[in-house]
Amino acid sequence: MSKDHGNSIKNDEQYEALRDQGMSKEKAARIANTKDSGAKGGKASKYEDRTKEELYKKAQEVGIDGRSKMNKEELIEALRSN
Repeated sequence: MSKDHGNSIKNDEQYEALRDQGMSKEKAARIANTKDSGAKGGKASKYEDRTKEELYKKAQEVGIDGRSKMNKEELIEALRSN
């Protein structure tokens, strides 16, 4: 349960999480008070719409072993289960 910061903070839970990450009170409040604070981004393209090379690079970034032997479908599954 997050602390209630009154009317000055719209998203108390997000504010506390940002403060725990080391952000200043001002920056955390500015982010937590945005109109869509706490909303998920959802701006990344679907894995199915990406090329095998793009999926391979993403798998490399997150450290998936055996990626060089995987086909596109296997890369998608590995990324989703990681």
